[in-house]
Amino acid sequence: MSTGKIQFAEQQGTFVLKFVGEVRLTLCSALDATIEKIFGARNFSSIVIDLTETSSIDSTTLGLLAKLSILSRQKVGLLPALVTTNPDITRLLESMGFDQVFNILGTPLPCPECLSDLPPQDVSEEQVKAKVLEAHRILMGLNEHNREAFRDLVTALERH
Repeated sequence: MSTGKIQFAEQQGTFVLKFVGEVRLTLCSALDATIEKIFGARNFSSIVIDLTETSSIDSTTLGLLAKLSILSRQKVGLLPALVTTNPDITRLLESMGFDQVFNILGTPLPCPECLSDLPPQDVSEEQVKAKVLEAHRILMGLNEHNREAFRDLVTALERH
């Protein structure tokens, strides 16, 4: 069981996602559903992802964040803001090339009380596998380092 959670808020077209604790695969279905909700909103103007309370984040979640950035650029022509104050998380993001697809900031956000937890999603093993595969393909598309790092995993997932 994951010890993390993802919180969400929306104010006047700005969508905020806050990741708390260990954010792993178990939260990805809820995250992906929220990404779809964000880009379906008529009043969408910006996205902020707050990682200031994130202790760890897995590659599937990183892939979904990359998807969010790609969609943001396509829909409104803006890079989302990503807030991190943890040097380990910042280093991980930079190693994955996230400094190319996000505006990385070091200042925590106001209004944590505005956020509410994302509801859990009931999904099949096949749906989870499809999300993992999609997320890693997106990460591979960010840079050569990621392409090498995730090639074997993607190949294995595609075989099964």
